[in-house]
Amino acid sequence: MTNTIESIRLAIIGCGTTGRIRANFARQYPGIEWLGLCDLDSALGKQLAEDTSADFFTTDFEELLDRSEVNAVMVLTDENRHTAPALKAADNGHKLFIEKPLAADALESRQILKAVEEAGIDACVGYTQRFRRRFLTIKERVTNGQLGEIHSVITRAMMNRMVPLATLAKTKKRKGLTPMVVSGTHSLDMSLWLMGGKVPISVYARSTEKVLAELGTKDSTFGLFTMEDGTIFSMNISWCLPTVWPGSVYGLEIAIVGTKGVIDVEDTHRDLVLATEDSLPAGYTPEGYEPPMERHVDFLTSYPPGDIWNHQLWGPMKEETMSWFSRIMMGAETPHASAEDGHRNLLLAMAMDRSAELRQEIALPIDPEAFLS
Repeated sequence: MTNTIESIRLAIIGCGTTGRIRANFARQYPGIEWLGLCDLDSALGKQLAEDTSADFFTTDFEELLDRSEVNAVMVLTDENRHTAPALKAADNGHKLFIEKPLAADALESRQILKAVEEAGIDACVGYTQRFRRRFLTIKERVTNGQLGEIHSVITRAMMNRMVPLATLAKTKKRKGLTPMVVSGTHSLDMSLWLMGGKVPISVYARSTEKVLAELGTKDSTFGLFTMEDGTIFSMNISWCLPTVWPGSVYGLEIAIVGTKGVIDVEDTHRDLVLATEDSLPAGYTPEGYEPPMERHVDFLTSYPPGDIWNHQLWGPMKEETMSWFSRIMMGAETPHASAEDGHRNLLLAMAMDRSAELRQEIALPIDPEAFLS
């Protein structure tokens, strides 16, 4: 890692749920010298600025990114609003962290990657699951060769429908906001990271839309990737489980089979169940969203960013954020996803959607231009 900075003067674009979480972490990090915030919702942003004692707030991201104080940027806006601030940050040569996906459009994703590469900056994408200890442990065992040569991988992600309901309610620009692009990308990235560089050469997928079609998205997408070395990878995501499903957000199962061993992961959180007569909050609660019915059972620890203790969030999003600060300030080696990883993940997720739409196998890699048709 090169080109570290002596102190961090951070601009955060987007003051919603994730922006609030990461801004509070920023205020806990001793290397943060200056904090500026931006959000189109003035009331939301000013409240976060007050809560974090931010040094500056604006509704204009260009105004914030052009300030002389800024040397690092976190783009934490809605999925389809990453492009303009990411390009501006890259053009200014700032250290850059972008919430997943890199973009919701294949051409815009390529544009961001190109800008990052031409600027020669260190850009990371927010795939928080990489920072959970169980997956770091698995990565170490796979890297050490304890499974031998991996040849089969099965990944199954199950979610209640609060995420798509809340995500799609925030925008009328819903093209590309599919289960794979918005949520399945997490387990796709995780699986590819654990496989250690295997390259997909084709994908065959199917989707269904019995519940969420009226919102302009799919219910589930199941796919099968073939890798260039013959490895097969089954990637399945369903985000239409009823709102009362006890998982706050994510339930994940992964099996990684090698010539010498297997790792079987049940990350469904069903081992820690809360049942109460009180109405439980939704696991995913962006500004203005209320679940359509009461929930009284919860699989604890199933909210991916972490868990609350004493009004503080503890868990992988904290480790991801704090380690990014250490990465750009001290050159620490971290498991962050790169902009290249983020672009690859988006194209693979969109290729699954395209395969399901055309009902045929899709050859990989796929050119972003293919998604114009």
